[in-house]
Amino acid sequence: MKCFEYNKKNKLPCQKNKCRYWVDNNCAQNCCINIVRDDNFNEDKFTLQDIGDLFKVTRMRICQIEKTAINKIKSKFLQDTKKG
Repeated sequence: MKCFEYNKKNKLPCQKNKCRYWVDNNCAQNCCINIVRDDNFNEDKFTLQDIGDLFKVTRMRICQIEKTAINKIKSKFLQDTKKG
């Protein structure tokens, strides 16, 4: 069982603050994986501000990360379509 599954099942906050998935959010057992997978969180759409607050960065920084991720996905998609 992975740590995020264990923590969610036992309703324990994660103490591994060096983990790449750790966020300061006790409602989700301090794990961004639980935030994404939890139906209670997914009922509402997250705004850039909401995500920035979770990760303690600005809304603008989240916007930059989103743009970079979308460009990487588009680039990968274009590469794959040229191959096949």
